[in-house]
Order: sequence, then C-alpha cells, then structure tokens
Amino acid sequence: MVSVLDFVVSASAFFVTQTLRGLSRDGRTVIASIHQPSSEVFELFDRLYLLSGGKTVYFGQASEAYEFFAQAGFPCPALRNPSDHFLRCINSDFDKVKATLKGSMKLRFERTDDPLERITTAEAIRTLIDFYSSSQYNYAAKERVEEISKVKGTVLHSGGSQASFLMQAFTLTKRSFVNMSRDFGYYWLRLVIYIVVTVCIGTIYLDVGTGYNSILARGSCASFVFGFVTFMSIGGFPSFVEDMKVFQRERMNGHYGVTAFVISNTLSAMPFLIMITFLSGTICYFMVHLHPGFIHYLFFVLCLYASVTVVESLMMAIASVVPNFLMGIIIGAGIQGIFMLVSGYFRLPKDIPKPVWRYPMSYISFHFWALQGQYQNDLRGLVFDNQTPDGPKIPGEYILEYVFQIDVNRSKWVNLSVLFSMIIIYRMIFFITIKINEDVTPWVRGYIARRRIQQKKNGNQNKIVTPDRLAKSPSLRTYVAGTSKR
Repeated sequence: MVSVLDFVVSASAFFVTQTLRGLSRDGRTVIASIHQPSSEVFELFDRLYLLSGGKTVYFGQASEAYEFFAQAGFPCPALRNPSDHFLRCINSDFDKVKATLKGSMKLRFERTDDPLERITTAEAIRTLIDFYSSSQYNYAAKERVEEISKVKGTVLHSGGSQASFLMQAFTLTKRSFVNMSRDFGYYWLRLVIYIVVTVCIGTIYLDVGTGYNSILARGSCASFVFGFVTFMSIGGFPSFVEDMKVFQRERMNGHYGVTAFVISNTLSAMPFLIMITFLSGTICYFMVHLHPGFIHYLFFVLCLYASVTVVESLMMAIASVVPNFLMGIIIGAGIQGIFMLVSGYFRLPKDIPKPVWRYPMSYISFHFWALQGQYQNDLRGLVFDNQTPDGPKIPGEYILEYVFQIDVNRSKWVNLSVLFSMIIIYRMIFFITIKINEDVTPWVRGYIARRRIQQKKNGNQNKIVTPDRLAKSPSLRTYVAGTSKR
C-alpha cells in the first residue's frame, strides 16, 4: 500500500505509522512513501529505500543508513535529524536555493566541517550511488532478491482475484451504482435536461391531433426524440473515461476480470436509464397525445430506452479506445451524426444511395430501426384528415408505405428487438476492445521502447570524438585582429 503521510501532522503521522507497523507484524508487507518524517517516525521503519533521479542511493535497514552515509563521507551532524540529513544529501533543490541566495548576496558563507557545503548535491549523489553499488548493502539486497525469486507459492504465482465471478460482478455492480447515485453529473443532471427538453417538445407539439398537418408533425417529433434526444447521452462520456481509468488500475492489480466489469457496468446503469427514459418519455407521450393505448405507450418508452442504452454502449466502447474527453465526444458525435443522416427522415429510405449509405450504413444505424418502429407504432391504426375538407380520410397504413416509405410487412416489435440486439453487440464490442488493448498496447509500448533504445545505441556509435581545436570553428575576428597587428 502507499501511505499518504505527507499530509498529516507529526502526531497523526506517528499514530498512522505505528498502526502500519503493527499490520506488518501480522505477516503483511507495507510500503509507505513519506516526506521529511520526524526522528520518532523514522525509527519505526524497518527498511529504507532512497532514490535520486531513479537511481538507488541506499536500500537496507533503516537503522544502518546512518552508518552508511558516514562511511560514504557524509556523516550526519550531531544536532540534525537523520531523515533530514539523508534528504539533504540527495535533493538538488538545496543547491538552487543556495545559488539564488548567493547571487542576491543574502547568504554569508561561513567555514564549516559539513562536506555538503564544499561540494554540490549532484557530486554527493554520484558519490553515494558509486559507494552503494560496491557496498555490502547492494550485494545483500541482490542476494535477497534472488532468494525471493526462487520461492514458489501462491503469492508470487497468483492467478488474480480469489473472489468468484459472481462476487466480483455483485461487488462491482454495487459500487458502480453507489458512485452513479452520488455523482450529480453522471445521471441526475441528464435526467433534469431530459425532462426539460421533453417538456419543450410537448409544448411545441402539444395535442398534435390527426389533422393533415399533423402527419409531418408526428414524423418530425419522432425524429427529434430518437435523434437529438438520444444524442444527449454523449454527455456522460467524461464519466465513462474516469470509470475506465479506475478499471485499468484495478485490472493491472488483478482484482477482477473484464467480463465482470462489463456486466456490472451494464447492470448498474440500467435503473438510471430506465428512470430517465420512462419519466421523459411519459411526459412527451402524453403531452403530444401520440397513438392512445398502453401497448403503444410501452413500445414508445421501451424504444427510447433501447436507443439511449445503445448510445451509452457506443460511448463506452469509444472510451475504452480514446481516453481523451474532447476527442471521444467528437468521435461519438460524428458517428451519431452519420447514423442520423441515414435514419430515413432527412432522406427517405428508398432515396438513400444504395452503395454504402443504404447498404449497410442505414441498417447499422440504430436511428433507422427506432424510427421504423415508432412510425408504425404511432401511425398504424389512425386516420388523418385530407388536405381538402371534402377529400377522403387518409389511413395511417397508406402514410407509412407511401409517405415515409416504411416496410409495413415488418413488425414494429422486430425493429425493437433489433435495437436490443444492438445493445448486446455494442457491449460485446466494448469487451473486445478492452481485451485487445490489454494484449496489443503493452506490445506496442514495448516495441516503441525497443526502437528508442536501438536509436540511442546507434546514435552513440555514430558519434565522432574530435579534438578540441578541430571542434572549434575558425574566428574571423581573430584573423582580422592578427592582420591589423602586422
């Protein structure tokens, strides 16, 4: 574990360190990072690991560090805290402060026996590193590492979390649900925005009726609800990115698997999405006075829920690949914009160019299936007024087939089932992208690191060492001065 002892007072630090020391006596290994501990706190540590610029300065018993620094030529003064002395020897910030004070003539240097006053910290660090590399402490540490690496057991060869799959999924679902409920920006703010937007839609299309002008009004209302209202789900992308960061850290530690994470993320978000879509969908449905009947109302809210969930699944798949907030939102908005273009409202289905856009893009677009189902759900069974008062009534089936070019032979429930299957497909894509990132990303990073190391080696080999006189370019000023003397 990593202890945040930098931010607590000395008494609290002593209590926390004493508690950690008690835990370590029960067979646990405690790794603590602490800055400038008091002498009482420092004495509680068993081993000390000092780093400077990524290089080991000392690794061994904390009680023997005092003797190590003395042997290296940097003994601790009598009235100085040992931990402060160690940091003074390996922290180059002190040189910057001294140089600043010396330059401003605010520091008067007096003769002292402290070797750190006669050399720079960089020189002290090099001396300590060289002394440690040839000391008994370094050899003892290497021998200990070799002994540990030869030990075989469940600790060194652990297969990950010891919890069962059901326990992992249950714990992750519970934690995600609590986090989502506490974060106002995750779903609660979106609920407020959805309600406000659907109230606006309801007031604009209030009691749309069955007049001739209501035909296109019903089509545009459905297009806005299943196009732009569902589009607002990309607002949760920053939260998705944060979830992915937490998952990557915990996944590296082997706490749970990818399948448990995907399932828990889906289940924890389900209650919030149902609440959002049913509340906003109910407001819109009854204010606009869409096709009456409970089955028609149920289909409308289910279709809205499926569309919003598809967008959530799409954005989660993008978050697993693109960790940047802005880039992810732009990519998600671009994909949904293309899907809306081929949904069958801005350009009728039979008028969409067949290569690429109609086949397969329109069938990949979830907007296409949502509008196909909602048009049938709303218009089938209704009768609309003609443009002229004396004209015959226009049945909804005629409008579906010849105005909106809907395939009336395909049931609206088929369209809804396609939407729910898209949820599963996008979640599977989410799962696959995570697995690919786990396998491909380390290989790519290793390949890049190997290339850089190879380039550095080649660069060092191609360097030509020239004498000092040859490395200097001739000076025209020196030549002119020499000729003038003559």
